[in-house]
Amino acid sequence: MISFGNDWDKLLEDEFGKDYYLSLREFLKVEYSTRKIYPPMNDIYNALRYTSFKDTKVVILGQDPYHGEGQAHGLCFSVKPGVKFPPSLQNIFKELGTEYGMKMPETGELTGWAKQGVLLLNTTLTVREGQPQSHKGRGWEILTDRIISILNEKNEPVVFMLWGGNARAKKALITNGRHLVLECAHPSPLSAYAGFFGCNHFLLANKFLTENRLSEIDFTKTV
Repeated sequence: MISFGNDWDKLLEDEFGKDYYLSLREFLKVEYSTRKIYPPMNDIYNALRYTSFKDTKVVILGQDPYHGEGQAHGLCFSVKPGVKFPPSLQNIFKELGTEYGMKMPETGELTGWAKQGVLLLNTTLTVREGQPQSHKGRGWEILTDRIISILNEKNEPVVFMLWGGNARAKKALITNGRHLVLECAHPSPLSAYAGFFGCNHFLLANKFLTENRLSEIDFTKTV
């Protein structure tokens, strides 16, 4: 039985009995027992455990978890203390340096954002070691699309940051006019100079939250 310890338990309880999820679960049992899969099984749902539906003010959508040893821990773009910053995360911090004068932090862990109401959600929640997108199309997208749709129904305004083609494809799920959708290129070195750098998404997000009488996110507080 999956438990998040917050309001996601009730909101998502029906999903875990559906055929797509039961098939996904059987697939993951085999994968975790025969291959090296990230993140560790107990970390798969950390994004939902750290950030309840009620508390979610900002959503950052990633693609799938980091596929290197010790990197992924259930929050998109985040790595645990002591782990070298992946290039995309370095570029996120560079953009924060431009927007807020933030210095490169000592750790790449983003639990501080999650605790403030930033849902750090990958669209696919598991991956084989060294094989990006290897669990794409196995059912995770049905679940994460449902999560986005539930957030779309939220009465309080939410900022959705969609970086790169995979995330931007989810814009069709965000139909509620009270929310703010911010789109740009992915922070990967392959595309960061094509629109991620200079996007000002963090400043724009906080401006929107303030205008809607919601507390800002301190993006310089990563842990």
